[in-house]
Amino acid sequence: MVNMHVQALHVHPVKSLGGTAPREAVVEPWGLSGDRRWALIAPDGAVLTQREQPRLALASALPLGGGGVALTAPGLAPLTVAVPRADGTVAVTLFGKKVEAVLADGTAHDWFSAYLGLPVRLVHLDAPEHRRPVDPEYALPGETVSLADGYPVMVATQASLDALNALIASGEHAAEGPLPMNRFRPNVVVAGAGAWAEDRWRRIAVGEAEFRVAKKCGRCIITTTDQATAERGREPLRTLGAYRRFGKQLVFGQHLVPVTLGTVRVGDEVRILE
Repeated sequence: MVNMHVQALHVHPVKSLGGTAPREAVVEPWGLSGDRRWALIAPDGAVLTQREQPRLALASALPLGGGGVALTAPGLAPLTVAVPRADGTVAVTLFGKKVEAVLADGTAHDWFSAYLGLPVRLVHLDAPEHRRPVDPEYALPGETVSLADGYPVMVATQASLDALNALIASGEHAAEGPLPMNRFRPNVVVAGAGAWAEDRWRRIAVGEAEFRVAKKCGRCIITTTDQATAERGREPLRTLGAYRRFGKQLVFGQHLVPVTLGTVRVGDEVRILE
C-alpha cells in the first residue's frame, strides 16, 4: 500500500441524508457521480438541511441505476424514487442563490412530509446547464457544483480527525468524543498524511483525477449533530473555535474542484502536485 492513499469515499445522493461508501466513484466536473443531486425544499423553495432539520441524519438514500434513489427512514416503509421527467423546473434557493431543479414524483413529497411533520418537496438537479456556479471569489471561469454547499468535492484526512479528537479528549466536553468522520460528511478521506497537512495543499492527484484546492472548509452546526441519533452537542465546534479558527471560519477539511476527470478508488495513491 502506498503511503498516502484514499481510505474511504462517500456519496450522499440526497443533500443532508445519510449516503453510501462506494469502493470507487467517477469524478464529474461538479462532483462525484451521484453526490448531492437531490435535495428537500420548503414550500418557498429554500433547501432544507440538517441545520434546520437534524432528523434528516436518520434518513438514508442509496443510489440506484439511472440516478434514482432508495430511501429509508425510521417509522416509514422504504421508498424507491426514479429520476423525474424533465417536464419543467422549479426555482430552488440555496444560500441565497437560485438554481433550477425538477420535482420528484408526489409520493416522495408525501413520504418526506410524513417523516418530518411539515410540507416539503424532493427535487432533482438534472441537466448540466442547471448546475450552480462555484463561488466566484474562489472559482475559475466555468466551474460548477451540484447541490453541495458550495464546492464539488470535500477532502478530509484521518490524521486531522485523530488530532481533533485528541484535542476534544483534553477539553471540558471530552465525553462527546471521539467523533466519527461522518460528522464532517467528506467525499474523500485520505490516510497516511500528517495532521492538518491538507492546509498546505494547492493541487492534488487522486487516482485518475486531479483537483485544485479551492479553500478551507468552514464548519457549521451540522458537525455537532450525532448522525446516529440526531442529537446535538457542543463538539467539534467548541474545539475548532479554540484551535482551528481562520478568520471567521472554524475549519476542518478542504474544498476541491476537479481539474481532470477520471475514476477514484479506495486505496488509490494521493499525490501532492503543489
